[in-house]
Amino acid sequence: MQRPVPMIPTVTFHGAAGTVTGSCTLIRHDGGALLIDCGLFQGPKTVKELNYRDFPFDPREPATLVLTHAHIDHSGLVPKLCRQGFKGRIHCTGGTRDLLTFMLPDSGFIQESEVQHLNHRNRQRGRAEVQPIYTRKDAEACLDQLEPGEYGVWIDVMPGVRIRFWDAGHLLGSASVEVKVAGDGGEQTLLFSGDLGPGDKPFHGLPEGPSGVDWVFCESTYGGTLRPPMDNEERRRQLGEEVAAALKAGGVLLIPVFAVERTQELLYDLARLMDDGALPRTDIFLDSPLAVNVTEVFRQHLPDINHAAVADPFDRPYFHPITAVENSKRLNRLGGGAIIMAASGMCDAGRIRHHLKNHLWQRNATVLFVGYQAPGTLGRILTQGTSHVRIHGEEVEVHARIRTLDSYSGHADQAALLAWLAARGPIRNGIALMHGETTPRQALADALATRGLSVPVHQPELDETIVLRPGHAERKPADQPRLATVPEQDWHNIYAATILDLAETLRHADSDAQRLALLDRIAALLKPQAPNPAPPATP
Repeated sequence: MQRPVPMIPTVTFHGAAGTVTGSCTLIRHDGGALLIDCGLFQGPKTVKELNYRDFPFDPREPATLVLTHAHIDHSGLVPKLCRQGFKGRIHCTGGTRDLLTFMLPDSGFIQESEVQHLNHRNRQRGRAEVQPIYTRKDAEACLDQLEPGEYGVWIDVMPGVRIRFWDAGHLLGSASVEVKVAGDGGEQTLLFSGDLGPGDKPFHGLPEGPSGVDWVFCESTYGGTLRPPMDNEERRRQLGEEVAAALKAGGVLLIPVFAVERTQELLYDLARLMDDGALPRTDIFLDSPLAVNVTEVFRQHLPDINHAAVADPFDRPYFHPITAVENSKRLNRLGGGAIIMAASGMCDAGRIRHHLKNHLWQRNATVLFVGYQAPGTLGRILTQGTSHVRIHGEEVEVHARIRTLDSYSGHADQAALLAWLAARGPIRNGIALMHGETTPRQALADALATRGLSVPVHQPELDETIVLRPGHAERKPADQPRLATVPEQDWHNIYAATILDLAETLRHADSDAQRLALLDRIAALLKPQAPNPAPPATP
């Protein structure tokens, strides 16, 4: 009896292709299928709408799921996957497991809360109600499937596949994943970078990884960015300058934070600056239940990650964790001389939106952004210099100082990405660039091309498949891609901006007559156009 020909492994990019969110990569091989990450899409509503659709594969198909780290854009759809039939083990590091214990239930709570508010508005408008992507209960139910592993130890995750975690230097528990998969032509080595850290951070050194692999699937978030050399001391000095200037302005300093890692890095550096006398001791309010819980997880891991061996940086008399809603509302009474750190880091949800509505219009207030802002998010719109925004359906003028500090980025820049890729050599078959917008991803591809690589560099699109043939990859575009392109702004963003512009124009018109004339022109455009009359019959 003739033995069947082994299947050639394939990789399909169901997220983080042309965008930096929604990481989800499906590997099919002789023994079945496994999933690398299952993240939430963030950004414009057109992109976030993908979270509500069915998965583009049967959730019961993957035998196992491997998570690179706990950030929601890499793990945030796991509860939905499990609710819809995934029964396998979820392999991750111990640090990732500890973080997800809080992060996934918090994400489920956010889904429920946002849908509750949306359905209230839908009932008022006579529209149909919607269901949350998943609930807190769904998130809690999937936690039993988490299977923690250690860095550097091979794990057999399913027949024909074993994996090994490498420290990615991006986040507590973050990992690059080395995958050995059997297939046509023998075993192949696939390396998924996950998100790579820049090195020399308060809790991390340089990202690690194996050398001599067949395929590398590398993030490209900052593939077009070259940052000046940065170490912990310089990063801390820059933060001190920004905080000092904000306090001097006399208003409240708002810092939209990512609850995991960025919050803890900032608390660490603020404690150092105030301990050393570089900044006056100032009340710091951490207004995020998730960030408060995650800070406790970091406290438990301090013996392993506190490279500077500083006494517990989260134990200071001026640090005030806020969890109760009523205590959060009391922060509205602050007139100045305080720091409020609140999630979310991109200002697309959470308590930071309430604080922005309360302070953006104040000229002595400061908003300091310390992380990546996805296209279409309120954070991106503010950093682009808008003069007014809509928050919770209300128009808010922007008079606060808007500042950005890129040195706290958790991602490697172009130089660091190139160095990491060079250390993985020889790369035998090819590189796929993912987790990046179009421009930075192309910039990294161009930089790789100048280095005379002997292997192709792919830029996969959403839902595209590549067949990992020995020596080359065969690309198969999706039959029906869920998004033709990933927009930086969609019609929702343009609609909101148009409404604001209209209100501004009407407010500054010279007379009511001008206002009525403008509204008449708009009304005329909105009227259905009558069909053109048929031409007269020719005699």
